[in-house]
Amino acid sequence: MAKPITKIDEPILTEKENQDQTIQIVLRDLSQNVDGIKETIKLLQELHESGILGAITNLIEAKEKVAKIAVGQMLRPPVTNAINNAMAAAGALTELNPETTQKLVGGLTKGLQKAEEGFRSNKKVGIFDLVKLMRDPDINRVMSFSLDLLKGFGEGLKD
Repeated sequence: MAKPITKIDEPILTEKENQDQTIQIVLRDLSQNVDGIKETIKLLQELHESGILGAITNLIEAKEKVAKIAVGQMLRPPVTNAINNAMAAAGALTELNPETTQKLVGGLTKGLQKAEEGFRSNKKVGIFDLVKLMRDPDINRVMSFSLDLLKGFGEGLKD
């Protein structure tokens, strides 16, 4: 009775055979992707002629110097302050009610339109006009809102 096969010897390729096999694989891939390769060559030629390819090559070759400059710029106090301010503003925005924010933006837009109309009319406002405006419900609503805003703002500035 024959013994079972327990080990399969894989053929050992010579360096030349290995290269030939690799070349055959590359040629097969090239023949299957002719259009894409032509477009890639055309793109590389355009990048070369415009000088962009050279600039990218130089940038990659100087990557350590570029990284040092970028990190140096990012660590400057104005940049870190801007990043910290942006993060604080984003944090504050997450605490606001979206409906309130939408009302405020809508009111601001409408207010700016009214202000522009008033500016164009060049109308003078006297003391009696101010007293009369205090009875206007829209003006009263804004004044009440502004006073509450100032109150909350002041409370937030406490140590």
